[in-house]
Amino acid sequence: MTSAITLEGKVVVVTGASRGIGAAIASAAAQAGASVVLASRKQDGLDAVAEQIRAKGGTALPIAAHTGDPEAIDALFDKAVKEFGTVHGLVNNAATNVYFGPLLGIDEGAWDKIFETNVKGYFNAVRAFASKASGGSVVNIASVAGMRAAPFQGVYGMTKAAVISMTQTLSLELGSGGIRVNAIAPGLVETRFSQVLIEDEAMRDMFVGRTSLGRHAQPEEMAGAAVFLLSDAASYMTGQVMVLDGGMTAT
Repeated sequence: MTSAITLEGKVVVVTGASRGIGAAIASAAAQAGASVVLASRKQDGLDAVAEQIRAKGGTALPIAAHTGDPEAIDALFDKAVKEFGTVHGLVNNAATNVYFGPLLGIDEGAWDKIFETNVKGYFNAVRAFASKASGGSVVNIASVAGMRAAPFQGVYGMTKAAVISMTQTLSLELGSGGIRVNAIAPGLVETRFSQVLIEDEAMRDMFVGRTSLGRHAQPEEMAGAAVFLLSDAASYMTGQVMVLDGGMTAT
């Protein structure tokens, strides 16, 4: 094993890669030497990210796929293996939150949609990855909302707690096959996904006021941790949650 943080020769699948944290991780992985397979529901967004990666000399394959559909995810990994021969890494990032409000106010349809994408979708992708990979690394994007009370994001927080539990269990069950499974728990990151929190001054101040750094994060600030976890520099790390929240959970 090497202590160098490089992804040279590796093939990494990134879901939710058309924007935000997923796009930032895909770009950083490509810059570190990986061939990246970009997945999300809409092809046009993926194509734009792929072009940006290629313009910097990287290799990217954009494939539209909904993580909540097991057949679509199986097809995604089949295409990745057909193109590159194998897969070495998976970043589970595709997520949704279609309801913002008091927990008891959510309707069943919104509940099901959030769980389908944020939990079932992650599970589908890990299962497909494990069927193709001979060893490798899974990085699940969780959230501090899964570690603390999540006002107005209660069901989203539940799904992220489930992702943390899934990460720990799969690290045990897949470890004998050489597959490491870790998670990253971001705090408040400026993306279109979190726009409702960023633009609401009271909500933003509530989050930022609890951080040691006194600010929210940018997507690129999540990418370095993902590249580390995907690399052989993290070869003895599994079942762990890296918290990137500007110190919010330290208070």
